[in-house]
Amino acid sequence: MASVQRIKPEAETVAPERRGLKKGLYLIPSAFTAANILMGFIAIMASLRGFQLVGTRTGEALARAAALFDNAAIAIGFAMFFDMLDGRIARMTKTTTEIGVQFDSIADVLTFGIAPSLLVYTWSYGSALPEGSNLHKLGWFLSFMYLMCGAFRLARFNVQAARPRLIAEGTIKLDKKSFVGLPIPLAAGLLAAVIHFAPMPFIQYGEGKAVLYSGLMMTMVACLGALMVSTLRYSSFKTVGTTRRSTRMMILFIAALGVLVWLFSRYVLLASVAIYVLHGIIFRLFSLIRRKPESAKS
Repeated sequence: MASVQRIKPEAETVAPERRGLKKGLYLIPSAFTAANILMGFIAIMASLRGFQLVGTRTGEALARAAALFDNAAIAIGFAMFFDMLDGRIARMTKTTTEIGVQFDSIADVLTFGIAPSLLVYTWSYGSALPEGSNLHKLGWFLSFMYLMCGAFRLARFNVQAARPRLIAEGTIKLDKKSFVGLPIPLAAGLLAAVIHFAPMPFIQYGEGKAVLYSGLMMTMVACLGALMVSTLRYSSFKTVGTTRRSTRMMILFIAALGVLVWLFSRYVLLASVAIYVLHGIIFRLFSLIRRKPESAKS
């Protein structure tokens, strides 16, 4: 009896895996992180050029410097957008990698640490206060401490995210609904929003107002640094958009916010970022008020 050779039908042939496409997905979050770094570099270069023009103290040069400072602030705003996208895209495509996490942290130190501290210094007290004076030295110190607090905030976040159970006792446990301490992109966003609201350098306002405004900005920089290393809880909004109803509401909210930013960017950006920065403080105050009646009853 002749042996019958079985021929496999074409339907049973296994299609080759599309490994190239899968590997390409890992590049998408890194591309947004690279765009984040580019925005930080643009902000730094614009700040340095603006600082050079402020030194000439002419009307045309100050107007040009104000435009450069505004461009630097806008670049930081775009960097916040790219920073938000790279994390969400990595989670959606399940392409989160250890090197991607570290790459993102390095980008945040540059764009939301070095760039805003340099921008604030060149735009406000660095050019308005006499060099070598005590207030000028204090402003230099506070800009450096802002950078240090931001770097510490990023390091603490990475450690908590990687080893939430191995943290020493007394450290707040990380959860997906909130951040511990003010995120550095939002701290930089508030500084950028203030500069975008009033980009004219402080030296334009005269000596008296320049000293007053410089003191206010130094206070803001110090407070933002303290908020970043604090244990205040800030909403992460990572759970927003996980359901159909929340997704629809989120799309409508983003559309409305985008139109408002396009029409009234200086007011909307400053108000929205300021509300986010303040809401952590307000929530902590409410929690303290609630605890007092409970402790009184006991």
